[in-house]
Amino acid sequence: MKAAVLNGYDKNGTDLVVKDVDVPACGPADVLVKVMAAGVNPLDNMIIRGEVKLIVGYDMPLVMGNELSGVVERVGDAVIGFAPGDRVYARLPLGRIGAFAEYVAIDHRAIAKVPEYLSFAEAAAVPLTALTAMQALDLLDASEGDTLFISGGTGSFGAMAIPIAAARGLRVVTNGSAANEERVRALGASDFIDYRKQDYADVLHDVDCVIDTLGDKELPREFGILKQGGALVSLRGLPNGEFAQRAGMGFVKRLMFSAAGSKYDRLAAKKGQRYRFVFVHSDGAQLAVASGILESANIEPSVDGVFALGDVNAALAKVVAGGSKGKTILTLE
Repeated sequence: MKAAVLNGYDKNGTDLVVKDVDVPACGPADVLVKVMAAGVNPLDNMIIRGEVKLIVGYDMPLVMGNELSGVVERVGDAVIGFAPGDRVYARLPLGRIGAFAEYVAIDHRAIAKVPEYLSFAEAAAVPLTALTAMQALDLLDASEGDTLFISGGTGSFGAMAIPIAAARGLRVVTNGSAANEERVRALGASDFIDYRKQDYADVLHDVDCVIDTLGDKELPREFGILKQGGALVSLRGLPNGEFAQRAGMGFVKRLMFSAAGSKYDRLAAKKGQRYRFVFVHSDGAQLAVASGILESANIEPSVDGVFALGDVNAALAKVVAGGSKGKTILTLE
């Protein structure tokens, strides 16, 4: 089968090589999926540059790709609930990625059935962002009626996170370009801040919780709008000791991440706030819940650019360039 392979980390980025590799073996708890589409994410470029190898290290050569949609070809003897022909999608388990390929073997506990209204390309845009939203909200432990600020929520993450948060009864506030206001409100945002006219840090005060999508430079301002005792979850900051402990890492990595994330812990401690870092993991049951929310709201995932597998490096470059209005997709149909 054809697959896009990384031969080694490169801090400056490097091209993947599309070549023939063996079809993966299907274990008793696995399903073999014929990949129809795969999402291309900033995470893929971070893996190439070696930026997450302390969280999860990979042996080389490595078939790349973290999320996909496709059709079940075969099921292992211990698999229940899935059968050949099912349309499925997944964020692949951290230690077994490989979505940029014609076939992938996946633990059945990582997959969910694709809602009927989604095409394969649309479905491939869902798992990573939807699960990130679900897991970030779980870490916030917010209550119905709480106010949640999502920084820069007009992109593909916001398109998943806003309706999921609204379905949990949260009052969602986000900011961005005025051109996106109508769309974002339709997703479930209660309030929208046009960043060209107002600075969210001047407008918002004592919000219950924040999901940070911007990272280091913006985190002090986000802590500033958070109430005493509030919670902030970051997608782009640094992992801290709490993350390492939650992830079950060993003593040395706990020390390393405690040092790396200490400045954010200190910022949070000033007002008794909580800082959490999220690195999304696979969870088929959680993805099925998110699917139901998105289907009931008839959310159409935004796809901004479709590439063939042979053009995977152009797709990765597009993600690096930024400015996308939706997910970049590889199609293998």
